[in-house]
Amino acid sequence: MKFLRASMIIALAILAVCRTPGQDHTPLLDGKILDLLHESLSGEMAKDHVIEITRHHRIQGSRGYRDAAHYVLGELKKFGYSDADAYIESFPSDGKIRYQTWQSPSGWDVTSAELRMVEPYNERIVGYPEVAMSLITYSNPGDVTAELVWVGSGTREEDYTGKDVAGKMVLATGYGGSVHRLAVLEHGAKAVVCYLDDERAKEYPDMLQYTGMWPKTDELPRVTFGFNLTNRQGEKLKSMLLAGRKVVMRGRVEGTGLEPYAMDVVVARIHGTERASEELVFSAHLDHPKESANDNASGSGAILDIARSMKELIDSGRLPRPKRSFRFLWVPEWYGTMAYIDAHPEMTGPELGGSFLANMNMDMVGENTELLHSKLLLTRTPLSLPSCVNDVVEDMARAVDALEVRTPRGSLSEFNYRVTPYSGGSDHMMFIDRKVPGIMFSHTDYTHHTSEDTPDKVDPVELERCEIISAGTMWFLANLDEKQGSDLAWLAAANAAGRFGQQVRRAHLVTNVAPSGPVDLGVAQNYIDYGFWDARQTVSSVLWFNDNEAVKYAVDQALAQLGESFRQASVRPTMLFPDPAGAGKKPPSPETRVPVRLTRGPLDFGLPEEALTPEEAAWYSSPRFTLSGDQRFELVNFIDGRRTLSQIRDAVTAYGGPVDVTVVARYVDDLVKAGVVKWAE
Repeated sequence: MKFLRASMIIALAILAVCRTPGQDHTPLLDGKILDLLHESLSGEMAKDHVIEITRHHRIQGSRGYRDAAHYVLGELKKFGYSDADAYIESFPSDGKIRYQTWQSPSGWDVTSAELRMVEPYNERIVGYPEVAMSLITYSNPGDVTAELVWVGSGTREEDYTGKDVAGKMVLATGYGGSVHRLAVLEHGAKAVVCYLDDERAKEYPDMLQYTGMWPKTDELPRVTFGFNLTNRQGEKLKSMLLAGRKVVMRGRVEGTGLEPYAMDVVVARIHGTERASEELVFSAHLDHPKESANDNASGSGAILDIARSMKELIDSGRLPRPKRSFRFLWVPEWYGTMAYIDAHPEMTGPELGGSFLANMNMDMVGENTELLHSKLLLTRTPLSLPSCVNDVVEDMARAVDALEVRTPRGSLSEFNYRVTPYSGGSDHMMFIDRKVPGIMFSHTDYTHHTSEDTPDKVDPVELERCEIISAGTMWFLANLDEKQGSDLAWLAAANAAGRFGQQVRRAHLVTNVAPSGPVDLGVAQNYIDYGFWDARQTVSSVLWFNDNEAVKYAVDQALAQLGESFRQASVRPTMLFPDPAGAGKKPPSPETRVPVRLTRGPLDFGLPEEALTPEEAAWYSSPRFTLSGDQRFELVNFIDGRRTLSQIRDAVTAYGGPVDVTVVARYVDDLVKAGVVKWAE
């Protein structure tokens, strides 16, 4: 205990030094290059791209998405990219083909649709393509006139108890695809009508929610159609039904509907010089309904402007050609990214023997923060992939905060950003799984996945800020020299010392839970162990970008200092620094089985539940299953063919809450049943 308390003083002192407010900031990136990027990158031009992209109803696998992809490719050709350096890679998408564990979405094409009330009086409710989100995506064509039945949320079996919905339409507040799966596929309804009823819908009653059918392969022949309504429209119909009035609706959808088609990934490349085989990847998902401006026409427009600016600066000689190569990807979110990575097994980070060193994933980067009361979130890589890339992004954000970014049509907002712990929800997950450090740029606001996500809420100033952070980070990493590498090693060490200090504090709090009773030093030591793991891996990752002797010396010196702090903070001998006499070592792991992965890429979100019996799958919706979505992702990331189940549990709990090893064991056992993991011999 005395060592822990003494080390707390040391660690917190380090933390205080590293985080002193008002310290002068000397950016990693050379000021002249930063100014050049500020001058060349244009939030105004990026917003013009946003407006053009939002003209397309760009659902994954749809013809509307292909139109948007060809717009991006056409702009790249205008910028001077050759056919060899700007092109589209297409992947079959029919709702049946799988890319690793991910079922491709079906292709989809609809020309028009309308929902009309015909009884007790005639009224047009919504129409497509007038309001694109009014039609639930992946609806099939049809023409149905039927009585409307209220089923509450419509996503639970009990919602249908005592209600006859066969041959009728249902009105519900649940997610469109989930309602369709129960109402139509299980109970024989003809179609579904859904509306949003959460707090934001009550504040914005004329807002529509984006929902989709997302049919499984065996469901494709049975899909009908559905419509999304506003809260105002839905509540009006609900009140009529609850008052005992008979309501009859006519739904009409015309077009091809579900069809075998393709997912298009737009690719652009800028080739490096002496280290051209090493690549840094910009990504943004191009899909989502019309308009879906911030999500994610903003990210797509931002990296399109970065692609323009980089090429212009290099071609004009204002910037030298980078040492490493840049790759730009416009993808159908998750599904298209997985298809692309599946087709390019070489796209891995150094830990897996690859040469892809970083990913900037731009997903919702243009919010007008004054109008939407939001902030920019820069999401760090998880514990399974510590990286100095986080430190460069954070440093670039500080540098941009000091810039006066203003545009003629932009806001006067102050820069409001946060660097946050890892969270999923976008394509950076795909890169992180392949051990490529991926940073997500995003905002959160009430318009997400609704008809309120329109171009008027996109701010050229915020677009430009995000562009400078992303482009500046990648330029710095592409050309890291000896001096910059040493500087980055010490910056990464200083930041890591701060995080390590917080882990020591957590350990200290654990030991003080019951000062008069037994103390679980194992929990405390686990926090300290992985705090040091994070620090050590982060500083060492600088060598991926420059491994000459001067940088190695800086890394070694920084690690030596961090190692001494770790030794002093440890509450008992550890697996990293075991007791030479053998006393006080960790007890044998209670779960010594070692899982081995059989697939690449993050697991499809339906696994392992969809591969289990209904009785087995019920455990995942019970209170006994305590893993969050991010913990599940991390757990799989730590399956490396070497760690035991108990060691994986320790890693998952190091920065999150405690997890019982029996929960981890059952989850992995089910992954084995699903055929995506096996046990090592």
